[in-house]
Amino acid sequence: MTKSQGVNGAFLMLAILLISFNLRPAIAAIGPLTAQILSDTEMGSTGIGLLTTLPVFLMGLAAMSVRRVRRALGEKMGIGLGALVIAGACAARMWFPTGPGLLVTAAGAGVGIAIVQALVPGFIKRNFAANTGRAIGLYSTAIVAGAAVGSASAAMLADRLGWPSALAFWAIPAFLAMALWMVASRNAASDQRSPSGQAHAASQVTFWRNPRGWSLLIFFAVGTGAFVIVVAWLPPFYVELGQSPKLAGYLLGALTIIEAFTALGVAVFIHHFPDRRGPLITSLVLVLAGLACLLLSPILLAIPAVILLGVGIGILFPLSIIVSIDHVNDPTLAGDLTAFTQGGGYMAGSVFPLVAGALRDAFGSLSPGWLLMAAGIVAGILLVLRYSPQSYLEFRRGLTPAALPNAVPTRVH
Repeated sequence: MTKSQGVNGAFLMLAILLISFNLRPAIAAIGPLTAQILSDTEMGSTGIGLLTTLPVFLMGLAAMSVRRVRRALGEKMGIGLGALVIAGACAARMWFPTGPGLLVTAAGAGVGIAIVQALVPGFIKRNFAANTGRAIGLYSTAIVAGAAVGSASAAMLADRLGWPSALAFWAIPAFLAMALWMVASRNAASDQRSPSGQAHAASQVTFWRNPRGWSLLIFFAVGTGAFVIVVAWLPPFYVELGQSPKLAGYLLGALTIIEAFTALGVAVFIHHFPDRRGPLITSLVLVLAGLACLLLSPILLAIPAVILLGVGIGILFPLSIIVSIDHVNDPTLAGDLTAFTQGGGYMAGSVFPLVAGALRDAFGSLSPGWLLMAAGIVAGILLVLRYSPQSYLEFRRGLTPAALPNAVPTRVH
């Protein structure tokens, strides 16, 4: 399963899954607690939107610096450090349950999440080469599973512990995941602190000069926007419509559980689709249909909306990573490309919940926010139509030749 010598592949994969499980609770737990946070901090809808926008934006900003992080720490140490930063940011919410405190800790969590997310795809490609697509699918499944548990448990934890402690709770699993990671990854293959040879050459590639690089970035922004706007505003949307915070949290929890099982299905079946366009277009159409349910009859169509959005985003999220990795062969270059697409994509996608919050303040409704997201999905469909496997080879030929001595056409995993 893994290329690493002296490493138990299953144990290493377990460590990756536990790390990735902790990449969303710090964000996903906010939505179900919006009413309590608004009451205690008087942040306003735009401020609540910032609690999602800020970490996601900083996730992108930090991802843009992943080459420096990799050179300074290496992949293994960098991933462990990211998990530790997440744990510290969550723990700090216990002592700083104010508007500014929540924004600062949201920023800290965003930086930690970004470091992990930027380094893991290249690490996976290096250690699970022939099964990269499946491993990325499992990694994505664990991310959305963490979001599901974080959102579904938020109201219950707040009832028992208070909302600051409910948010701080997630420091515990993040710290435990970091400790397990340091043990499991000790002998794994990893890009080391001192780059040389092909890794050094790959680090010189500039994707911003390549139109396909920008296309992948924008597409990732669309997928990110769909995920974060739902995480941030689905619970408040249903609370506005007269539903209880617990029920609203359960709806988001159910949606993210569906995402998790769908992403798991992607991990199992994606190797049957070397041309990713079919699954990608299917996912975008499903998300568009789910948004239509929220716009037309959100109470009557709540269950169909949750199912459609859950399945659609569950396919879209892992595939938006996989389709980037498909474009290159070298693991270090794959990590750099995902850092570029995720970095810019997270920064652009982070705007959606903030704008949705501003529109809610201006119009007293989240419907304009759902319409904005629907327009982004339509744009994503137009981009996906150009992602043929043949276009991957054209992309490789457009990169710096010195960085790709072994970039020859290969079978897409």
